[in-house]
Amino acid sequence: MDTFIEASSSAGVSPDTISISNINLSLGTGAARVHILKDISLRVGSGEAIGLIGPSGSGKSTLLMVMAGLERPDSGQVVVNGTSFNDLDEDGLARFRGRHVGIVFQSFHLIPTMTALENVAVPLELAGHPDPAGRAARELEAVGLGARLHHYPTQLSGGEQQRVALARALAPDPAILVADEPTGNLDESTGGQIVDLLFAQHAQRGMTLVLVTHDNTLAQRCDRVVRLRSGRIDGPATERNWVETA
Repeated sequence: MDTFIEASSSAGVSPDTISISNINLSLGTGAARVHILKDISLRVGSGEAIGLIGPSGSGKSTLLMVMAGLERPDSGQVVVNGTSFNDLDEDGLARFRGRHVGIVFQSFHLIPTMTALENVAVPLELAGHPDPAGRAARELEAVGLGARLHHYPTQLSGGEQQRVALARALAPDPAILVADEPTGNLDESTGGQIVDLLFAQHAQRGMTLVLVTHDNTLAQRCDRVVRLRSGRIDGPATERNWVETA
């Protein structure tokens, strides 16, 4: 039986920004094919922050990719911001992401031959923004990199590179920000700064945040925690006072 997890009443957010129903997804071929997501249904309210947590291989990163339109499920329905992903081809999904979804990965994925300013301006240029450089500069200033606009990735620390990646994700003013282990390549102190910045931007912009993490303490900063185990949602979603048990 599939489990449908709705936004908790205490979150006070509606309508749903993300609604996924009966999602199944397998990866690989033949004998190596693995059923990653199994009959998952989940609703995320507008402006809500949820933490996806679970053991390695539980499917949390894959679920994030489904929500962002980067992975297509074998079956089920994904509706984000009122748009059904089932109705979009790959080009349509790419255009939708460009307008509505910001993505931050564990690896920074910056273009090494471009400055911080140019890296942030790229998605704005693709979206036809009237002033991509000006907007990119403002976003970099917002993450504390106003003095590093013209530095290349190799001239930036890991924390600074992740700030550039965050500014790039936020530049199109997305309704949804998804982050997959955004502190995984950073030391504890630098990672803490990135997390503080992430939640500050979430609060200021009122956007929906979906965060994949293995860090229990970090997950508790979200409005809700959704725990995955073996490709399924493990029990009811809980509020931020949730504590993981072995």
